[in-house]
Amino acid sequence: MFNDPLAAALAKILNAEKVGKREVLIKPASSIIKRILSIMNEQGYVGSFEEADDGKGGVLKVNLLGNINKCGVIKPRFSTAKHEFEKWEKRYLPAKDFGIIVVSTPQGLVTHNLAKDKQTGGRLIAYCY
Repeated sequence: MFNDPLAAALAKILNAEKVGKREVLIKPASSIIKRILSIMNEQGYVGSFEEADDGKGGVLKVNLLGNINKCGVIKPRFSTAKHEFEKWEKRYLPAKDFGIIVVSTPQGLVTHNLAKDKQTGGRLIAYCY
């Protein structure tokens, strides 16, 4: 069993993107992975995805667009205040306004740009560019 299913899922997506595959199967399917994939879909990094039940925790079939340069989880899950996002952007993203950081806020999982607009902090979960 995996220690971190989210890290395994993002690594599988990144490896499939690097070799040029058009779709990838992610096991097991969790609500956090689905929410992060929907955020990446809204931002244009992955295509649509669908869930199938295999009797062992579910499978997500993700269509890839070839738009991901790098993605991964942020460990440890750093806490951040609403005015500290620029520091984390410099650490995890290659340039200003390029890529996203997924943040867990009291309003749910959102991108760091939306968290800045809502004037809220949270915990850093993943990044993608």
